[in-house]
Amino acid sequence: MDGNPPPLTQPLLSCRGVSVDYVVGQRGARACNRITLDIHPGETVGLAGESGCGKSTFAFAITRMHNAPALISEGEILFEGRDVLKMSDRELRAFRWKETAMVFQSAMNALNPVITIGEQLIDVILAHQDVSRDAAWARGEELLETVGISKSRMTSYAHQLSGGMRQRVVIAIALVLRPKLIVMDEPTTALDVVVEREIMDELQDLKDRYGFAILFISHDLGLMGEICDRIGIMYAGNLVEMGVAEQVLERPRHPYTKGLVGSFPTIHGPKKRLHGIPGSPVNLLELPKGCNFQARCTSCFAPCTTTEPALEKVAEQPPHFAACHLVDTDAEATA
Repeated sequence: MDGNPPPLTQPLLSCRGVSVDYVVGQRGARACNRITLDIHPGETVGLAGESGCGKSTFAFAITRMHNAPALISEGEILFEGRDVLKMSDRELRAFRWKETAMVFQSAMNALNPVITIGEQLIDVILAHQDVSRDAAWARGEELLETVGISKSRMTSYAHQLSGGMRQRVVIAIALVLRPKLIVMDEPTTALDVVVEREIMDELQDLKDRYGFAILFISHDLGLMGEICDRIGIMYAGNLVEMGVAEQVLERPRHPYTKGLVGSFPTIHGPKKRLHGIPGSPVNLLELPKGCNFQARCTSCFAPCTTTEPALEKVAEQPPHFAACHLVDTDAEATA
C-alpha cells in the first residue's frame, strides 16, 4: 500500500455507535463500546489490539453472527445504506457470503473435517445460486486454482492439507460469491512467515482483480503497515485511535498505540531496546471510572480517573483520531 486512502466515496459499510455486551445472569461485560467505523469500497482497514479487546466480537457483529450470551445492545450497522440489524433471517442468509464474507481465525476449525474440500466449496455455491452440481463443482475447481491450489484437491479432506493450503481454501470459500467486503480475522495465525507472505501477496492480487474491501484483524502491526490503508487500535472494547496506516505507526497519538508500536522490533536501522506495556488488560466486568487504560498508562493524570476520553479528530489532513485527554490538535498532530 502507498499509505494513502482511496478516493472518498460513500461508505460500503458504516457502523455507528455499535456496542456488544456479553450478558450472564445479572451481569454484563461490554466487549465493544460504541464503535464508529466506516469502510469504503476497495479499502483495506486494519483493526489491532491485545487479545480480548473486542476485535473479533466487532467483526462478528457486522454480519450478526453472534450467539447468546452476546447481544448487540445499541448502534447502527449500514451496508450500502441497508440496516443489517433490521434484516430478516432470509435477508441475512442472502447478505452473508454474497455481500460480506468472513475468513475465520483458525482454518482447521473453520473447515469441516468429515467432508471433502470440494463438498464444502459447492455447498456455498448451491445454497446461494441456482446452478447444477456439475457447474458448482467446476466453479469450485476454478476457485482453488485462483488461490494457488490444484483442482485435484477438491477430493481431499482438511487434515490432508498443510496449514497454508487450508488457509487458501478458506479464502477461496470467502470468494465464492464475489463479495464486496471480506472480514479477515487473524488469517495468518500459526503460519510461518514465508507462507504468510505468499498468502498476503496472493490476497492483494485477488483484491486488485475483484475490487473487494477488507477488514483485516491482526496482532501483526508490521503486516498491517504493508497492506492496510487505515488502521484502528482497540483497547478494552473501545476504539482508541484511527488514522492512515503511516500516521498511526510512525506518529501514534494514544499512549496504548505508542506502547504497541514500541513493542515491535525494526528490521532496518540501529537496534533499539523494546519496551512492553506494563500490567495486564483491564477486567471487562470491573471497568474503572474514566479511561480504561489509566492503570497501565505512564502519563495518567487527574482527568483520566474521572472522565472517559472521547475519540476526537487530532489532525485534519489526512484525518487522524485519538481518544486521550493529553492529545490535542497541536503542531505535531497536523504536521
